[in-house]
Order: sequence, then structure tokens, then C-alpha cells
Amino acid sequence: MRLSRAVPFLVASVLAAGLGGSAPAAATAVGERHCARQDLVLVPGAAFQQSACLPDLTTTGLIGTPYTDTADQAGLTARGTRTPAGVPGLQIDGYFPDSSHFNATHGWRHDAQFVIRLPDRWNGGLVVTGAPGTRKQYATDKAISDQVLALGYAYAATDKGNSGADFYRDGERPGDAVAEWNARTTQLTRAARTAVTRRYGHAPRRTYMTGISNGGYLTRWQLENHPELYDGGVDWEGALWTARGPNLLTSLPTAVARMLGSARDEDMYAAGFARGSEFLWPYHEQAYWGVTQKIYRAEFDPAYDPGCPGPSAGTTPEQILAPCPTDARYDYASRPASVRHAVARVALTGRIGKPLITLHGDLDALLPKAADSDVYARMVDASGRGMLHRYYTIAGGTHVDGLYDTYPDRLRPILPCYRSAFDALVSWVERGTPPPADRTVGQPASGDVLNSCAMSAPGTPAG
Repeated sequence: MRLSRAVPFLVASVLAAGLGGSAPAAATAVGERHCARQDLVLVPGAAFQQSACLPDLTTTGLIGTPYTDTADQAGLTARGTRTPAGVPGLQIDGYFPDSSHFNATHGWRHDAQFVIRLPDRWNGGLVVTGAPGTRKQYATDKAISDQVLALGYAYAATDKGNSGADFYRDGERPGDAVAEWNARTTQLTRAARTAVTRRYGHAPRRTYMTGISNGGYLTRWQLENHPELYDGGVDWEGALWTARGPNLLTSLPTAVARMLGSARDEDMYAAGFARGSEFLWPYHEQAYWGVTQKIYRAEFDPAYDPGCPGPSAGTTPEQILAPCPTDARYDYASRPASVRHAVARVALTGRIGKPLITLHGDLDALLPKAADSDVYARMVDASGRGMLHRYYTIAGGTHVDGLYDTYPDRLRPILPCYRSAFDALVSWVERGTPPPADRTVGQPASGDVLNSCAMSAPGTPAG
């Protein structure tokens, strides 16, 4: 880890090594206007960057090229989701100075990688995000980039400065790796605003922060700590970190204990896991709970069990996904004060400074909303910032939309509601139209649940 001064997991994403081979090659020009000012678009602070004029910046046009990574997007969206296409523009890939080397994308083996996309037809706005889980900079190309590019926004995403199941090895002190996520997001936002100015001749009129899971956490943190950089944000089931709890380390040990046969269903409910989500638990036992608990505990509390996971979370899928048996007995509240101090370095407060919309599925079986977004909404209210916040529970939503393909009769994708929430945020910020009050967005009896979500339809008030 070295900053320049001048999760959620699916098996596919945990093991994805990124795009191999050479760095992106310059694309063929599509016209003089299309490539205008390309040479002037330098990203301040970047140790390396490479630009390409592309006929289509969306995943439809980038699949099979070095300009995206579909493996790192695995599971985040449901099959059948419609995505826009045909957005020509400029793509910049590069990295900021960093001393860690988890990200092998493009064969660079260099962290702090980023992607910036600048559409030819620009609406004056910029959308910034950070990778969910321990994924990398292309992870939300289909879920976020495609849609905002089609709307005319410039787009920037960061790998957060470290990635993969061994991310906790980055840094010197407990909490350093996660603290870097926040710093890298701030760094990219500032750099992307300058790049946008150089490309189009004036600064973005609006800048929005958004993200999924850990990207949602970054959204909350940025709006609390750097509201001057943004006009608003959409938080899609952001992870909650508080020094006293709750946080991942207060709910996941119960899930690990259940994996190992020492916790009952009632213990799971007490930890925040929703009644009705039980059908999702076997999958999460295999793909989420064990690895998530052990690597985040290693990040904030490495002294608890230095031998597990040790210097690596594993080299095979079985090793990576396996829990540490000692984590079934992990009790965050009884750990030394130094652990809470490590979490405090990255903790959330609820003191947002710009409008924020939060979405969370009521069947999230990794970050149960009762121990996460329900708590965060109360934190925002307690901080006197409730007028800046809207909170929508998505009935039938779970942590990753890809599970809809397995359970179409029990789940609904959150992505269509996210797109509606983004539109609502823009109307709130730019036209002064307040979004609907906090509510539960119910499952529709009919219609295209894959591609539509009526956020303004009557719903159940949030309790």
C-alpha cells in the first residue's frame, strides 16, 4: 500500500485472476470528433495510463476485449437483464502509484488500477464507484457503467487499492487495507473530475457516488467525509462498519458456527438473518460465510488466530472458501480495544452531507439488513441528517442478483430498483423533486421484474 501524494464473494469472482496478456492496445479511430482531445486527457497522479477511442464503451461492445472483465462481474446481475449498447467514447485504463500487487489485470500486477470512460455525448455529469467485495475495477460494468454511460455520464471505477481473498495482507496496521479503499476512491474522484475537465473543456456539473456492497460502504463513507466532492449517492446494500458493532464481525461468526453445527436457526435470527431467507443459507455456507468472516477478521484482528488464514486465504477454491474453525467462537465484544480502534479508523457515523438513497434486499443472507442498513438508517436519523436520506427495502431482494436465476419464484433482482433509485436521486438533486418516503418496495404481481421497478408505487412504510 502506498498512496501517491506527488465480499462479498462468489467462487468465480474470488478466484478470477483478472485479464491476462498485454495491456490494452490503442483502438482504431472512429472519427476526428470521436477522438478529439484524447492526447490532452491526462489523469493527474497516475503512474501509468493508456487511452483508447472505442466504438462502444458498454459491455455489449467490450465483451472479448481487454477493456472489461466479465469473470469479475459473475453473479452480480441476473440473466435476461437488458443493458444499453452503442455508446462511443474514450476509455482510460491505468493505475496510481502503489506498493501492492494483487491486481493482475492486463498483466500489470499492480494495484490502485482504475478505469475512466468518457462518452462522446456527455450530459455534464460524472459517476464514481468502487468495486464490490474484493473484486476489481470492471466488476460493475454491466450493473452500473452501462446504464450511466447510456444516460450520458462519464464513469470512473477503482479496484480500491487491493483485491482478492488475500487483500488483508496489504498495509502495515490492522485496518490499513480497508482504509486504503476510502483513500483510493477519493483520489480517483478528484483525478476523474480533472480528466473530465480536460476532455470536455469544463468541470462536471454534477458528480454522483454509488456502489454495491463494499461499494455501497464507500458511498456512505464518501458522503460523510467528502461531501464537497459529490452531489449525492445511491448505496446498494453497503457494508456497515461501526466500532462498537454491529458490523460483519458481529453477525458472521454465528453463520460460521451454523456451518460447523454449533448454532441453531434461532441464533441466526438473533444475529439479524431474516426469517424466510433459510433457503439461501446452503449456498452462502458454500460461497460466502466462511471466507468473508476469516479474511475480514484477519484484516481487523490478526492476533485472534494468526495461523488461520495466515499469510494466504488459500490457493484452491476449497481452501479459500473454507472457514477457520476458531471463527465459530469469535466474540467481537470481548476482543481487545485495539480491534475496535482498527475498525474505528474506517467506521461510519451517519453524518452524510449530501442526499443519499439506500437500497437493501429483505432476504440478504450475507449482510442481513437488520444488522446493517436498518442500523445505518437510524444512525443517519440520530445524526440529524434524515432529511438527506431515503431508505428502501426491496422485498425478495438478496445480496447478488445472480441468485434470481436459481430462485425466480422467490427472489427479485435489485438492479431495476437501483436504476429507478438513481433516476430518483437525479430528480431530487437537480430538480428538487423529493423521492418517495422510506418504504418497502413490494414484489409486483406481474410485469417485467428483470427490467422494471416502480419505486414510486404505493408500498409498505418502513418500520
